[in-house]
Amino acid sequence: MDSTCVETQVFYLMAASGHIGMVQVIYSNVASIRTTAQFNTKIFYPDGKTPHLWSSDPLENYGFDDQQLSFYADNVAVTLSEDGTSYTIKSATNDNSIVNLKVTRTAPGFQVGKDGKSLFGTDPSNPWGSMRHAFWPRNEVTGTIITKSGDLDFKGSALFIHALQGMKPHHAAAKWNFVDFQSPTYTAVMMDYTTPPSYGSTVVNVGGLVRDGEIICAGSSNSAIHTEVKGDPDNDWPEPASVKFQWSGTTKDGRSVSAYLEGSLGQRLDRVDVMAEVPKFVKSIVGGVAGTKPYIYQYSLPLTLKIKIGEEESEEKGTLFSEATFIS
Repeated sequence: MDSTCVETQVFYLMAASGHIGMVQVIYSNVASIRTTAQFNTKIFYPDGKTPHLWSSDPLENYGFDDQQLSFYADNVAVTLSEDGTSYTIKSATNDNSIVNLKVTRTAPGFQVGKDGKSLFGTDPSNPWGSMRHAFWPRNEVTGTIITKSGDLDFKGSALFIHALQGMKPHHAAAKWNFVDFQSPTYTAVMMDYTTPPSYGSTVVNVGGLVRDGEIICAGSSNSAIHTEVKGDPDNDWPEPASVKFQWSGTTKDGRSVSAYLEGSLGQRLDRVDVMAEVPKFVKSIVGGVAGTKPYIYQYSLPLTLKIKIGEEESEEKGTLFSEATFIS
């Protein structure tokens, strides 16, 4: 895109060992004046004591393959396989976290609507902004992230999201909720954001439910509710204490679907001061907004997905990774 945009490919990892991880490429274009690229790695440890590992490194000599499907830079390659069913992610940009992973799709990908985009503006044929999400909801991951304290085997499950924010982030959303739930049989994913008051505080939600290798349903008729707020005394953001995430839709054979996750979030994994983490130049995208101090609150816990498909009811325990983000 020629205008201001932020594009990301992010792989959310849940290892059989209990480690939670994330590897991400961010490609930013600021008003066609300058592009930057960054590779991020984050690891949460299951013991609840070891400080999480965070690596974030600017990339040099970055680009794409001829088909624009794979990304490369000095010491980084995110490569889509020829058959389009797996990504290999390799990074030696940071000695604290050397990444060598393969993420293989085990269920179909999806996007909501014709092209996965939500459009901003009064003229759909000429929007002034857009937001696009595409999901590989259920994947298996193999490989390692080598840290200074040893090799971490990330064999387990993964969620892959490709997102393109075709506008300044603070124009797109005032707050976000993100849900990644993985269990032995089911996957439930959701991106939920509320536009700023200047754009009507409109709630946009895209998500889906997967059972084994099949999409049960995907669409925009879902919701993310903070059922209890504890607040953050350090910055006045309404940090959630308890949540309820709901999905509804229809199977391809016409059966109604409803599902939900509900519970207390417990102690957060991390609180990310976004302005302290993003590259300096990218701050200019958000920094011009007086009083904008975005934070991301991150959580992971065991929860039970309750789902009804037609007359069939079931439930299954799994692992939730969730984020609540407040921007403006």
